[in-house]
Amino acid sequence: MNEDTQTQRPPVQSDQQAPHPDLEALVTKHCTTLWRKPAPVHTREAFDYAKAWLAERGNPPLILDSFCGTGMSTRHLSEQYGGAAVIGLDKSAHRLTKHANPSDQYLLLRAECEPFWQLLEANHIKLAHHYLLYPNPWPKSSHLKRRVHGHPAFPVLARLGGTLEMRSNWPVYAQEFALACELIGFKGKLECFKVNQPWTLFEKKYSERAQTLWRFQGVFSS
Repeated sequence: MNEDTQTQRPPVQSDQQAPHPDLEALVTKHCTTLWRKPAPVHTREAFDYAKAWLAERGNPPLILDSFCGTGMSTRHLSEQYGGAAVIGLDKSAHRLTKHANPSDQYLLLRAECEPFWQLLEANHIKLAHHYLLYPNPWPKSSHLKRRVHGHPAFPVLARLGGTLEMRSNWPVYAQEFALACELIGFKGKLECFKVNQPWTLFEKKYSERAQTLWRFQGVFSS
């Protein structure tokens, strides 16, 4: 297979070519029910540490980088938002140990993102900005409930407030996310964009392969 053929392949192999027909019903259901799964011990400990870290800094505006992987994007966000508190979350300790040249200007924590969001809400901590950069697409149509916008905790994002940005290289995922955000109260837009300086290793790889990148940017409107 030559290079031209490779670049023409879809970025994600899936049996789903359009937004899932069950998306609206699923998100609507999650909006009318409360997700009550207890937070794992390590996530609660990470939250307590983050809360103390924020208090030491006078509780500045909070930027959350969920599913941050190696934390490359967390560093970029800390450089972009001077004076804010930037926290990166990832469930994999292995990925976080790959972070090079850590700084006390931001915080990287091993935690389950969805329970962490729930703890933020329970403690009345609002977000200034929230980033979800290239979450796992879970490409099979049967994977809808595993996607971020198919999770029972998804409506919590609206209650945390602020702006929300999600990036993906799979247009179907991006379309679903935008539709789900509208259902929980985010007003925004979905667009393709060009990368000058990659924020994540995924973004670097996709850009080098000349894939179209998508982002949803929205703000909660009560």
